[in-house]
Amino acid sequence: DYLSKPFSYVVLVARLRALLRRGAPVRPAVLTVDDLTLDPARRRCRRGHREIDLTAREFTLLEYLLRHPDEVISKTDILSHVWDEHFDGDTNIVEVYVGYLRRKIDTPFDRRTIETVRGAGYRLRGGTR
Repeated sequence: DYLSKPFSYVVLVARLRALLRRGAPVRPAVLTVDDLTLDPARRRCRRGHREIDLTAREFTLLEYLLRHPDEVISKTDILSHVWDEHFDGDTNIVEVYVGYLRRKIDTPFDRRTIETVRGAGYRLRGGTR
């Protein structure tokens, strides 16, 4: 939710109460697609029984993709959620990091989990070999 300044404390309290009534969405403790698992609490990634070392940015990108399986996610959405909405660099940074992830989670295991959707973005597919 968003509240612009100046704001009334009555409106703030009303919005906070509404958010509390809605409750938080259920977020799984461990994210899994096919044999790829990501444990955000422990900062661990595994494919099958093999541990995969990821940088902080790769981990955040993979977590975002795993939270939206089988959805096409645009570069703009990835930049605003994984980097920052005020990121001022080249959008090709997303392609670079998707490439890093593919080399770590797909190539060694002969998988194609991260799919490029031409002109739209990326999709993390489950059950694909």
